[in-house]
Amino acid sequence: MELSTLLIPDSLKQNANAVIRLDRMDIDIASQRSMTIKEKRIVTVFNEKGINVIGAFEGYDKTTNIRSIEAVVYDGAGNEIKKIKRKDFRDQSAVDGISLFSDDRVMFLEYTPTQYPFTVVYESEVATSNTAMIPKWYFLSRYYTSVERCELNVFFPVAVGFKKKEFNFSGFNIKKTTDTPTQLSYVAINLPAQKEESYSREAFYIFPWVMMGLDKFNLSGVDGTAKTWEEFGRWYSDKILSDTYELSDETKAKMKALVGTEKDPLQKARIIYNYVQQKSRYVSIQIGIGGWKPMLAKDVDRLGYGDCKALTNYTHALLKAVDVPSYHTLLYGDSHKKNIESDFVAVQGNHMILSVPNGNDYVWLECTSQDAPFGYQANFTDDREVLIVKPDGAEITRTKNYQNQDNAQISKGSYTLAEDGSLSGSISILSEGSQYGFKYALQNQSGTDREAHYKEYWSNINNLKINKTAFENDKENIRFTENIAIGAVNYGTFSAGKMLFVVNAYNQNAFNIKRIRNRKTAFEIQRGSYDEDEILITLPQGFVIETLPQDTAYNSKFGAYKTEIIKKDDSNIIYKRTFLLNKGQYANTEYEAFRLYIEQITRNDNAKIIAVKQ
Repeated sequence: MELSTLLIPDSLKQNANAVIRLDRMDIDIASQRSMTIKEKRIVTVFNEKGINVIGAFEGYDKTTNIRSIEAVVYDGAGNEIKKIKRKDFRDQSAVDGISLFSDDRVMFLEYTPTQYPFTVVYESEVATSNTAMIPKWYFLSRYYTSVERCELNVFFPVAVGFKKKEFNFSGFNIKKTTDTPTQLSYVAINLPAQKEESYSREAFYIFPWVMMGLDKFNLSGVDGTAKTWEEFGRWYSDKILSDTYELSDETKAKMKALVGTEKDPLQKARIIYNYVQQKSRYVSIQIGIGGWKPMLAKDVDRLGYGDCKALTNYTHALLKAVDVPSYHTLLYGDSHKKNIESDFVAVQGNHMILSVPNGNDYVWLECTSQDAPFGYQANFTDDREVLIVKPDGAEITRTKNYQNQDNAQISKGSYTLAEDGSLSGSISILSEGSQYGFKYALQNQSGTDREAHYKEYWSNINNLKINKTAFENDKENIRFTENIAIGAVNYGTFSAGKMLFVVNAYNQNAFNIKRIRNRKTAFEIQRGSYDEDEILITLPQGFVIETLPQDTAYNSKFGAYKTEIIKKDDSNIIYKRTFLLNKGQYANTEYEAFRLYIEQITRNDNAKIIAVKQ
């Protein structure tokens, strides 16, 4: 292929940080225990934002061998700049400094460009016995990236039971060139870059990709056969997890002593979970490395650290020691919700948590966190389909769905204005649900970071001074309370002898909703919220109100907003505000109505009171 950027069609340069000139992946599945993946990627990068599109890296471990890896860099005219051999790739532990994971490593291209545009030709060949993890064909994984040509060729014997699932092909120039009992091939040509639109859904809901799997596979050196989730669950429990639970008699006795006479399984689980949080710490292994077999529980007990699988398995073993049932649970952990594909039986997910039965439901434990409350899920593992692995099978179910009003922020406070317009005030802010997750780390921040947070949060208040902060973290009921005292000079401004000030000092809407003409994609509000404010405002002595903003009420399918101003006397006003935002998926044609709804709220949140001196 001629590599000059002049040969890239203008249609592919538009809105593109990078162009994938060629992405060819050849997957050869020779048997249940043998798979080879050859890849060639040619990527032209136009700016710094396009560097991540190169994708020149490979992970390896005891089951995976990198047979070859190299790259060549060219300038915009197609002249060679640098040749990068295997020895020049960065090769490091997947978890730096943790000797136990020395077998889990990653090799990646470390190149700092001296000019743009430039082109990288990357080639690799990887052989693995781990056939449970067939790479997804996900050549177009982000916005602002265009594709000139992509190819996928998969070869496989009939006996392994190859299967696939296609996503989001409609509207893209993709052709299936071969689909036989032993080969699958696709080609995609000339896919222009798409701009990301505000509140767009994640790329895996927009762009095309293919998931692949086998009925007969190998995972972590163990053969598996699974055509149903029940079969998969039994195999995973028996062959992967069953020999990982062992603990010393000393540790088992310690756990029994820790729970004492407690009989309630959930209370026992709460005690054990707290113990794990105090004793262990999380270390991250990069996705796709490290297999799916956890560290032995006794090793985590001895060393005090592990990844999500290891800490989940350790917590499971400790609960087992005090006769509390629990189950390993596979899922996609991310702030953006993504489901396990329930109709595609294969190893899925990038994260593991623990589920503890609670009647007909479950309590979900995030074992990697040292400070999350017992059973708290918001913002990373909430509201998505997950796979619970049980000794007698497996179950697809959904994690906790935090409703709009569960994600609450309730504020009660006051502020007083002086004759020169200075403000002094105090406020108590109680946060629950997803809003709790955004707040509770404040208690552990340094004074400087905490002050920076509040100056950003109250950016509407110029010359802000934080006089006092105090926090209450009720982990039992999952509520976080901030008690803040503030001051500011010149909050009230003067014109023609009158004082003007924005009535809503503490909780102005911060949404930035861009106008998008001819929006193409649907949009999503992933998590709803509910804010309720009640603020007492005291005017300076000798001042009276000349003008008050009108009470307002806006209702739409996106939520509800209401303000009320109550005049107690000539010097004291009570300001009340509620704002409900409804989560949901909405059509592209509804975006303008949503923008106008938020614009109304933003405008009203900036409404002013005018006061005059008698």
